[in-house]
Parts: sequence; structure tokens; C-alpha cells
Amino acid sequence: NPSQALDYARLGRETTMALGRLLLLPPDPKTIYKGPLSVPKVAAWSDAIPLPQIKAIGRATGATVNDVLLSAVAGALRRYAQDRAQAVDGLNVRGVIPVNLRRETAKIELGNKFGLVFLSLPLGVDDPLERLFELKRRMDELKDSQEAVVAFGILNAIGMAPNEIENIVVNIFGAKATAVMTNVPGPRQQIYFAGKPLKNLMFWVPQSGHISMGISIISYNGNVLLGIMADEQ
Repeated sequence: NPSQALDYARLGRETTMALGRLLLLPPDPKTIYKGPLSVPKVAAWSDAIPLPQIKAIGRATGATVNDVLLSAVAGALRRYAQDRAQAVDGLNVRGVIPVNLRRETAKIELGNKFGLVFLSLPLGVDDPLERLFELKRRMDELKDSQEAVVAFGILNAIGMAPNEIENIVVNIFGAKATAVMTNVPGPRQQIYFAGKPLKNLMFWVPQSGHISMGISIISYNGNVLLGIMADEQ
């Protein structure tokens, strides 16, 4: 089947390009967000943000809810850096974002099946609207690539490798990012525990390698909450 052969060739080329991009990504720049890890941790979370408001912004700009939220996170990281005399002109830092690769028909299967993409957050862009459009462009490029699938293959490979090799690979990939960022859709309706309504939900992103900052986003009952966990210093 010539057309199928062309599809396989195209997929192979795209996979090779994605692998090359992952391996050739330079380390993230040294900023106030990177440094030696410490034991004490701190956590904080936002007030509930109405989900319809975020969706309205997305509709007006052609962006997804995830695009809008990650752009807001990039803006918050920019302002925090500026408050601490960190130069932000032209600054980009990467967030590692898990991507679900499980088919809709396999929802009830146990275990995880996710890849990773490295999203470059445009902290150097001051204007919120311009920053949103730039982040959306970068995210769309990642969606059209095979990066998440390639990363899934790498994760499987290092999971079967000796601990020494696993630690080396984790540290290499950890140097290429500043934060782990994930967006989890929670229940769309009010849920209860022991007959009492749950007001809000929150979760925390596990740390990996030398990445000290985790940013979590969860939607629940028409609202969105953002959480952050990081080293105390």
C-alpha cells in the first residue's frame, strides 16, 4: 500500500525530528527558579477562578483553557522574577508537561500512560495578549509533533535500565526545564464526602530530578485552582 508506506515514512521522519529536538535541547538558563535543592518545601494555591471566564477568554482569542492558564502562569513567574531583580528581557524557561496518551476506550485500564513535552514559557513577553498568542503558537507546534510519544518511549526505556543510567537520563532531562506543570480536569459537578460537600480540590506535582518547582492546575465544579510547590529558599 503506497499511501500507507508514505504515512509510515512521514511518521518516522517526524519521530526522528522530535527525538533530535529532545536530545539537543540546551539546559534551561540559570534563574532564581533554579539552584541547589533543599529539604523544606512550601506550597500555596489560588482562590477559585470561574471556569466560564477562562473559557470566554479562550473563545475570544482562539486559545484553549490550558493556553490561557499557562499564559497566566508565565505572567506570574515574570512578575515574581522582576520583583527579585531577575532580568526578564528575552527570557524563556521551560515547563515539563505530562501528556495523556491513553485512548478513550482504555480509560478503565490501570497504570499510567503519558509522555512529556517541553514547553518554552515566554517570560520575556510583557503584554498579556501577546504572551498568550506566543504561548499558543508554541503549544500548537508541540501538539503537532511526536515529542510526547518519543518521551514516552524514553521513559519506558530508562525504567528498564540500571539505576545508574536512569539517574543520568533523569538529570539530563531535568536540566532542560525549570518546572513541572500539569492540568488535571476534575469533576464537573459538586461531589460529597461522608455526606458533606467538597468545596475545593487541590493536588501537588511530584518533583523529578533537579526540578524544584511544580505547578498544578485543576478544574472542579465550574472553577479552576492553581497551586505551586517549591523549595522554601
